[in-house]
Parts: sequence; C-alpha cells; structure tokens
Amino acid sequence: MSARTSDVNRFLAARPRLEAIAYRLLGSASEAEDAVQETYLRWQGADTGRIEVPEAWLTKVLTNICLNQLTSARARRETYVGQWLPEPLVAGDPMLGPADTAEQRESVSYAMLVLLERLSPDERAVYVLREAFGYAHREIAEILDVSEAASQQILHRARKHVAQGRARREIDAGEARRVVEEFLAAATSGRTEPLVALLTRDAVAVGDGGGKVPARAKAFEGVKAVATFLRRLFTPGPGKRAVAGGSPELYATTANGDPAVVAVVDGRVIGVMCLEVTEDGIAAVRSQVNPDKLERVTERWAAVDHGEPLVRDVF
Repeated sequence: MSARTSDVNRFLAARPRLEAIAYRLLGSASEAEDAVQETYLRWQGADTGRIEVPEAWLTKVLTNICLNQLTSARARRETYVGQWLPEPLVAGDPMLGPADTAEQRESVSYAMLVLLERLSPDERAVYVLREAFGYAHREIAEILDVSEAASQQILHRARKHVAQGRARREIDAGEARRVVEEFLAAATSGRTEPLVALLTRDAVAVGDGGGKVPARAKAFEGVKAVATFLRRLFTPGPGKRAVAGGSPELYATTANGDPAVVAVVDGRVIGVMCLEVTEDGIAAVRSQVNPDKLERVTERWAAVDHGEPLVRDVF
C-alpha cells in the first residue's frame, strides 16, 4: 500500500466522526460537508509523515474551519429572511453520529441545535467536543489553543446557557410515531381543542422559509396562538396547494432523534416539522421548509421505502 493510499484510508476512517462533529458545530449538513472537504484538502497538502496522531490533527483542523464558518455565519444570519433554523436530518443519516449515550443523543436533537445558536463559537466547540464526543479538556485545549482551565470555564458557561432550555423527554421510535399520529389527528381535525390538549401552555411554533417559502417572521407563542396557527395550517386550500406544488403526503419519522412530520410532494420533501416533547406535552413545533435545507433529506428519503403515508391530500 502506498503512503498516499494509506493517507486516504486514514481520512476515510475518520470522516464519519468529522462529519458528525461539523454538523453539531454548524447546524447545517451542507456546510458540514464543505468543512470536511476543506479538511481533506489540507490533509492532502500536509506532511502526514510528521503527524503523530492523525485523528487529533484532523479534528483540530476541522474545528478551526468550523469556528471560522460560525463567525461568518453569524454575520449572514443578521440578514437572513425570517427565522433561522438548523438543517434537519432524518433517522438513519450517518451525519447524526454516535447515539450510545444520552448526552450524544441530546447534543444532536433539533431543540439542542437551536439552543447552541445562543453560544459563542468557542463555547459551542467546547460543548460539542466534550459532551457529544467525550474529549478531555487537555485535548480540547490543544484543539482550541487555550489552557485546560480556560476550556473548563468555557464549558461551564456553555452548560449554563444550554440549561436555560426546556427538559426534553427522550422517546423511542415507536412512541415517536404515536406522538406524530396523535398530533396529526389533532391538527387535521379542524378544531383547536385537540391541539390545546397536546401542547404545553408556553408552546411555540416557528418556521424557516429562508425567504423562498412563506413563513412567519416571528414565532407563535402560547398554547392558543400555536393551536390556532396549526389548525389553519392544516386546513385545505388552493393557495397552499399552489405553494407546495401539489397536495403533500404526510409521514411519521424521527428527525434528529425527535418525533417529526415529513411532508412529501411527488417524492420531494417540502417540509420537516420537528416536535419537541417534554413531560408536559409538545413544547415546540419547528418547521423547516427552506428548500435549500431539505436537499439532503430529500435525497435520503428517496433511498428508503417509508410505507404508506399517515395522511394523504392534506391540502
């Protein structure tokens, strides 16, 4: 085996972990892929014979590429049209990464990715590397060029910010489907009362259309406002069919480990609605309808048979 072939194989072995790290850091699968590709280009140009621990070198390079992207992303999001939400990943996507521990599963939940937007780039990096991938503070300090004490302090601040979110309830795939079935039954009933019964009092609903698909610029807040919005959203109408490009079929799945509704028109995913479930009910309904953030979901959705939809001709 040539040295170059060995280098390629080393990178390919590390790639799944790098993609999972990048996705958690950036909240975007497409940007994560770009960051991993840039890491590979730098690996190709490096004197790999002098690199003692390739995995550590690759992680350091990737993390710093992501930190640069996070800094520029903050500026871009100031001019983003409407609400910004992460790019969802449906069940089975390898970019979701390890899910052996509660911390790993929590770190990639849709609700957590939203919370991570509150953090500074350094806080996000330390939190992801420590909580999701178990890096020691000594390793994180080397990656970020800070002291171990600084890494510990950054993690403390990050945990404090993240702890201000709701207590998400972990549920398995079977229960997730039941949640979606109950939610869709309520949402398509034409009445708000069944939805009010499922939602928490302080529930919120937010959508990301990216200026390409109609979505309200401000979130709906409070159980009555959210229930009314959802009832109207699922009420059929020619205008909605025109925007959707047809009448969607609705499927139950999980996205980022949470119950999710996937809306599909002619094999194309036009929306992913993620449900944040707490002990008190559904606390948040977050809908990704920006077509730029649904390309990967559509590609992976087409590769798997999902059976019959729960709801046909919703609009």
